[in-house]
Amino acid sequence: MKLPNALIQKELDLFEVKFKEAVQSQAPLLDRIMRYVVKRKGKQLRPMFVLLSAKLCGEINDSTYRAASLVEILHTATLVHDDVVDDSLERRGFFSTYALWKTKASVLIGDYLLAKGLLLSLDHRDYRLLHILSDAVKKISEGELLQLEKARNLNLKEDIYYEIIKGKTASLLASACAAGAWSAGQDENLTEKMRQFGELTGMAFQIKDDLFDYSNEEIGKPTGNDIKEKKLTLPLIYTLNNTDAITRRKIIYIVKNNSQDKKKVDWVLQQVQTVGGIDYATQKMNQFKEQAIALLHHFPISPFRTGLEEMVLFVTDRKY
Repeated sequence: MKLPNALIQKELDLFEVKFKEAVQSQAPLLDRIMRYVVKRKGKQLRPMFVLLSAKLCGEINDSTYRAASLVEILHTATLVHDDVVDDSLERRGFFSTYALWKTKASVLIGDYLLAKGLLLSLDHRDYRLLHILSDAVKKISEGELLQLEKARNLNLKEDIYYEIIKGKTASLLASACAAGAWSAGQDENLTEKMRQFGELTGMAFQIKDDLFDYSNEEIGKPTGNDIKEKKLTLPLIYTLNNTDAITRRKIIYIVKNNSQDKKKVDWVLQQVQTVGGIDYATQKMNQFKEQAIALLHHFPISPFRTGLEEMVLFVTDRKY
């Protein structure tokens, strides 16, 4: 499944220019780091959701580009801070900001980006857009802290897992769609519909990420990286809640104490497969996907509705 870039290629090119302008700094070190960050941006999924949501609900305008820039600025800030929190030396196959400039600079870069995002909105009086995106930042922090609190004893219920990913992953995608819709029409009803659509898509997105740990099609075998990092994902949560007591205790012991032992991690991966954790997570991901597409069908048929459907399918069918 390919991304529907062709539908909004001109707008994406213009967004690139505006985003670079938005993060420029007069401080030489800061500007050098920001150029490095901008060059290594990913597939720009979130700005695409902003632009397509705007097209679905009206016309793209200057505030739409500011909304897309704000989403990308906030997303980049969270990634820079995440790399510090996770002690991560890589980001998308390149050295992370943290690896190259260490903790102090990385924290300051994240803070700088958050400030730039605030100013971008305030300077143009985009108060509703700022409210939408600030709510996402709050939910991201709450989701991360809830995960930190609940994951310590590896006793996570499925409803708490959904609460965590709704905050830490789905909230930013929900805000991207809501911001795009608001920028184009300033219609609260359409904005809320698009927020719900983004949230459902974001839930599917995170579960797809969970599944990569158990069946990485790029390299042809499971990685077990989430288990090594002691992360509780949906396939593992389902397995812990649906296996016998002895197997459950053994899995918990391995994740807590032997998460770097490849042979033992492989045994855990096999248990997840046997108990049905992968099939269950796939089923749940598809439910969120179908709900997201059903919401889109409240809108008239158009190339942009089709484009957003393709975005949902890309999220759930992607190979990496």
